Amino acid sequence: MNLNDLITQTSEWLKGTGAHSDIVISSRIRLARNLIGATFNSRASEEKRNEIISLLRPVIKSTDSLRNSLWIDIDKLSRLDLQFLIERHLISHELAGGEGARAAIISEMETISLMINEEDHLRLQTIQSGLALMDAWRIVNKVEGELADRIGFAFSQEFGYLTACPTNVGTGMRASVMLHLPSLVITRQIEKISQAVAKIGFVVRGFYGEGTEPIGDYFQISNQVTLGQSEEEIISNIEQIIHQIIGHEENARQFLLTRRKKQIEDRVFRAYGTLAYARRIDSNEAIKLLSTLRLGIELDFIKNLDHHILNELLIAIQPAHLQKLNGKALTAVERDIKRAELIRKKIKK
Repeated sequence: MNLNDLITQTSEWLKGTGAHSDIVISSRIRLARNLIGATFNSRASEEKRNEIISLLRPVIKSTDSLRNSLWIDIDKLSRLDLQFLIERHLISHELAGGEGARAAIISEMETISLMINEEDHLRLQTIQSGLALMDAWRIVNKVEGELADRIGFAFSQEFGYLTACPTNVGTGMRASVMLHLPSLVITRQIEKISQAVAKIGFVVRGFYGEGTEPIGDYFQISNQVTLGQSEEEIISNIEQIIHQIIGHEENARQFLLTRRKKQIEDRVFRAYGTLAYARRIDSNEAIKLLSTLRLGIELDFIKNLDHHILNELLIAIQPAHLQKLNGKALTAVERDIKRAELIRKKIKK
C-alpha cells in the first residue's frame, strides 16, 4: 500500500452505510496524547522530534489494527500530496503546515489515522460512516490501549491526559459529527441552532473542521470541553444534540415538501442540469450544487443516484484529487474543466 493507492480507493466513511446517513455524513473521534517525560513539540528540538518518531514507529507498526498500515513521512511530501491528505480528512492543516520531522499512519480502509508531531506527540483518529460515535470510540480506544501497553502517555490523576493545549487536557478527546443540513439553511433556522449549540459547550465548523467555514450546507459539530467528563459522557452529550438537530432537519424537510415543493424541486433540477451539462465548474459552486442534488435524493425527487456517489464526489472534485487523478499539475481553469467532466461522468451513469 502506498500513497497513490488511495487515489482510486473510496474511504470507508464515505460509503453512506451508517445510521442516519441521509443527514449524518460521518462521525469522528480524535485523541491527543503525549509521551511521558518528553518535551511538548512547541519547545522540542529537531533531534527530540526525531526521537519521538523513532520511538513510536515500531510500536505503531506492531499493533494489530495498524500492522498493514501506510506510514508517511510528512516532512518529505510535496505540497500536492499534503493537500491530497487534507482533502481526504486524514491529516490536519497544522500537520501539513508544520516544520521538522512529522509522520502520518493510515489504516487500509482509511478508518484509522495517526499523526505524529502535530501539536501533540500523537493524535489518533477514527472516522465512521453515519452517526456512530460509540463505534468510533471503541475502535480508537482499542488502538490507544495497544499503544499505551507499550509506551507511557503523560497523565495526571488530577487533570487527566496532559496535552499541549490546555483545552484538550482531561480525556484529550474531540468527538465530531459531520451533518448535511440544507433544509435548516433554506428555512433560515441554522443560525439559531448554531448559537444554541455554542451556548451549551459545542462548536460548529465547516467541512474541513477547525478554521473552516461551512460550505454547501455541511456542518461539523464537536465538543469543546474535555476536562471533568468521561469519554462516554462526552459522546452521550453530543449524540443527544445531534439527534435533536436531525429532528429539526427532518421537520424542515417536511415543511419544504408541504409548503414549498415546486420551488425546491425546481432548485434541485436546476442543480442537476448544471452538474450534468456544465463544461467548467469551480469547487465552491460544485459543492453547493451537489448539496442541492443530495437534498433532491433525500426528498425523492432524484431517483437514479445514491448518497455514496455524492459523498465520493465531495472528495474527488477537490483540487489535489483532480491533479492526482490526472497524473499532473493542473491550472485552475484545467481543474474546473476536469471537475465538470468527472461530475458528468458520475451522475449520468
